[in-house]
Amino acid sequence: ELLEKVKKGGGEKAVLRHTQRNKKLFVRERLRLLLDDEDFLELSPLAGLDMPYGDVPAAACLTGIGRICGLWCVFIASDATVKGGTMYPIGVKKQLRAQEIALENRLLSLHLVDSGGAFLPLQSELFPDKLHGGRVFYNEAIMSAMGLPQVAVVCGSCVAGGAYIPTMAEECVIIDQIGTLFLAGPPLVKAATGEDVSPEDLGGARLHSQVSGCSDHFAASEEEAYVCIRNIVCTLNCQAVPEEDREPDSPLYSPEELLGLAPLDYSCTLPVKLILSRLVDGSRFQEFKATYGTTLVTGFGHVEGHLVGIVANNGELAHDAALKGSHFVQLCGHRGIPILFLQNTAPQPAGPASISQAEAHSNRLKAQASMMAAVACAAVPKITIVIGGCFGSDSYVMCGRSFSPNFLFLWPNARVALVDSRHFPTAPPAGDWTGEELELKQLKAKVSPLLQSVVQFCALSRLEEESSAFYSSSRLWDDGIILPQDTRKV
Repeated sequence: ELLEKVKKGGGEKAVLRHTQRNKKLFVRERLRLLLDDEDFLELSPLAGLDMPYGDVPAAACLTGIGRICGLWCVFIASDATVKGGTMYPIGVKKQLRAQEIALENRLLSLHLVDSGGAFLPLQSELFPDKLHGGRVFYNEAIMSAMGLPQVAVVCGSCVAGGAYIPTMAEECVIIDQIGTLFLAGPPLVKAATGEDVSPEDLGGARLHSQVSGCSDHFAASEEEAYVCIRNIVCTLNCQAVPEEDREPDSPLYSPEELLGLAPLDYSCTLPVKLILSRLVDGSRFQEFKATYGTTLVTGFGHVEGHLVGIVANNGELAHDAALKGSHFVQLCGHRGIPILFLQNTAPQPAGPASISQAEAHSNRLKAQASMMAAVACAAVPKITIVIGGCFGSDSYVMCGRSFSPNFLFLWPNARVALVDSRHFPTAPPAGDWTGEELELKQLKAKVSPLLQSVVQFCALSRLEEESSAFYSSSRLWDDGIILPQDTRKV
């Protein structure tokens, strides 16, 4: 339901104003004219879902990956039906993530610019810092120097700092009567000089194609512009990734069944091999160290014809499991095999109550640290799917966001938090009270038990809310929520 809501942009009235009054194509129609096929992976569509910027469900910036003339491209497209395409902090973050993907995977970037520029009341969160708006232009320069082409279409307003996006691209197309490019529009000219000037005279398609030279191609219509873009892509002298000749085998068990296997609670999780058998080609999985450290499953399989190493939680990430994981990740690194991590971390065990337990706890920590180092240093593509819980240090070991996987996706049931609220301690440990602990106990004794319950309930409710997949995805801690049955395709 949320994804369908996002696809409607700023709502029916805004889309009608955009398409009928302003005579412009809706952003998703623009993409349909550009793409080779319908294989388009939209990135983080729920970004800005519950941000305090009004009732629009998504940021005014659509990003994704698709093909033009056989070449995989990253798309960064303004949706002017959402607050005029104005850039909010979450929109800038989304743009930067798309550029990061283009850099990591050496992909062509295509900008569809139709934006009112930055939302000035939030300029301190948009403009000055290293990972704010200016980084977009820095990345453009770096990618150009690396030989990664960038192409832009000015298909609406292109104002203020956003005007540098098309002018820094290798080639730029501007569309007559709807594309405008200027640092400050007619209202600001009027305010500053008293002069009345039209958008076309100040920064229209003919001015920039014939006088300023900011645009390389003039298009009489949107349709002509997108034909021009496809022609440009054909002249970039980039080689398309060869497609597999052979159709990969489907799993023996239907991927549609993954919807019923998505774990809602770790305590009722199913063996992870049931999930693997619905993900890998032909349900073939060559397991590594099958009988050692069985709470982590490792091995090799193919997904849509591509060989991958798979590291999947199957219980608590214990000492033996972490050692196995470290060994397997290093193997994949040496062989140049991409790694797919399936996260469903178990709750952390209770703290040690004896010397022997403390030693076991320490050994577990050392083994996990070893696996963390292996994951961080493995110079191969890494894709992480959170299929259930993603808690605490286990999420780092399993290549969570802070360990920079190339892509990270969540199933809708996923939980991402430091601790699992369902296993949060509700009472202090037994034992003697001394010093400050005694003072705390005496203080708590003065507080109504009902008030303590209310405070604890509020804390747990907030923890529960902030650990949901939707909270994570709206803040761009991942690349989007995907339906379990779509995992193979994504």
